[in-house]
Order: sequence, then C-alpha cells, then structure tokens
Amino acid sequence: QVQLVESGGGLVQAGGSLRLSCVASMRIFSAYAMRWYRQGSGKQRELVATITSSGSTVYADSVKGRFTISRDNNKNTVSLQMNSLKPEDTAVYYCNTILGGQNYWGQGTQVTVSS
Repeated sequence: QVQLVESGGGLVQAGGSLRLSCVASMRIFSAYAMRWYRQGSGKQRELVATITSSGSTVYADSVKGRFTISRDNNKNTVSLQMNSLKPEDTAVYYCNTILGGQNYWGQGTQVTVSS
C-alpha cells in the first residue's frame, strides 16, 4: 500500500552537507505528514524532523538551524537538507509516514560524518 525509498546518504566530513530524499509510493501523498527519523549505533530511533500536509515543520533541538525538511507533492518526495554536519549526526536515516494508524518505514540510508 505504501512504499518509501530513501537515497542520498554517504560519508562526509564534519561541517559538510548532504541531502536525503524519500520517494513515496502512496495515494494522496499531499494529505499526509512525513517524517525523518534516525538511529545511531546502539541508540534508540529518534524523530529528527516533521513536515505536515500544509507544509509546517518541526525539528528536534539537536538539528534545529542545521537541517531543513521539505516536500514536493508533485513528485511524492520529501527531502532533508543537512548542513553543518557533526559526527554525532552519524546514523541510519529513515523516512516515515502514518496511514490508517499504521507506521510505514523506508529501508533507511546511512549517513556517516567523520571528524
């Protein structure tokens, strides 16, 4: 019913930038909030950023001012622009949405920030 496919991860030096993208195969993409989560090694998955159907955004304190979430409803895509990356941003990043009370996740994309 819903498929989420992330891309754009990689290895970057501290202070660098990456842009993650998530393409959603789902009906009426524009009607649903989209989220980016991340999970570092040995850590719990944490919510990084949310964008609502109307385009409002919310960020975790740890990424505020450095990350920007956006969406393109014409392309069923949600993106995460990550600037001023820090080693503590190293994690697998997941795209997420909730449809009919069910959570849907992508396969994740690895982001590694070297010091």
